[in-house]
Amino acid sequence: MRLLLVEDETRMAEALSELLGMEQYDVDVRNDGISGLEAAQCGDYDVLILDVMLPGLSGFEIAGSIRRLGIKTPVLMLTAKSDVDDKVKGLDSGADDYLTKPFEVKELLARLRALTRRNVNAPGSAFVFGDISLIPGTFELHCTSSGQSVHLSKREFRILEIFMANQNQILTREQLALQIWGYENEAEYNNVEVYLSFTRKKLAFIGSHVEIKALRGRGYELRESHV
Repeated sequence: MRLLLVEDETRMAEALSELLGMEQYDVDVRNDGISGLEAAQCGDYDVLILDVMLPGLSGFEIAGSIRRLGIKTPVLMLTAKSDVDDKVKGLDSGADDYLTKPFEVKELLARLRALTRRNVNAPGSAFVFGDISLIPGTFELHCTSSGQSVHLSKREFRILEIFMANQNQILTREQLALQIWGYENEAEYNNVEVYLSFTRKKLAFIGSHVEIKALRGRGYELRESHV
């Protein structure tokens, strides 16, 4: 289980990372809002743990940014404030749960377990477009037309997740690179072409009528061909 912890208090971040590691969580730590957003946009985490008060960007801003990008990774907010209005602001920004400092580690672990269960089993959590569906937590792509399924890599899954969260929209190579590899990442844009090719092959393998169409000079769009 992979977690992203964005916490600017170094001692707390180190202590939480060590404790979570002892519980078999794989933890990435960022100490400011900008780098936290960059990491969160990669979309490879099971849960994001965000402190509210961060340099650069607040936890509220990080949560709001990833939700606008269609990233549905569960978010647990950490804050020293117990004010109801502050909690409401966090939940409205896209957080799934809220924990006030100081807190017991056993409560943090219980909330993480609840969020990961919710992410895998929540009704209606599947992305659907045409004859394909994605179920978060399984990395499986299913085709209703053929009844076939195939396992996707994390990058392939993320590509389809982004397209299905932005249906009927044209996405540029730059937009895809941003959402897959993160803000201002140095990954070459031709990586997008490579993973798009892999994903197209998976769609063809299961006999789907859905395709990722390249639009010259504009970008890419998920389309359903009627045959």
